[in-house]
Amino acid sequence: MRFALLVQADPTSSPAALSALRFAEAAVASEHAVSCVFFQGDGVQLGQAFRSPPKDEAQLPARWAAAAAQGAFPLYLCAASALRRGVLDAGEAMRQGLEAASLAPPFELAGLATFLSEAQSADRVLTFGVSP
Repeated sequence: MRFALLVQADPTSSPAALSALRFAEAAVASEHAVSCVFFQGDGVQLGQAFRSPPKDEAQLPARWAAAAAQGAFPLYLCAASALRRGVLDAGEAMRQGLEAASLAPPFELAGLATFLSEAQSADRVLTFGVSP
């Protein structure tokens, strides 16, 4: 089975990102495929390079990076949501006249059309969290 995941909640105030991560890890371990993970709304905060969660909390960005590498799936941040929240890749930072990008690797900015294309090829689309 092939899954596309949509994560919409802020990782600091909702367990949605952790639940999605656990699902992705279990899917890959069970030899299912994850076509992509698309973070939208407040969910894009997960791709913020300058986040520094306390050491006793789940280190979600690193765990997502490891899961994506193991399962060979991309981690997309909704470009509109990310830009609205100050999460910029190098190209967008340059266009905005800013000195540094704030997008953490391996996250990538992508449009909703990218997610819809991935969702069409998936057997199931799962949503985690609800963005206000």
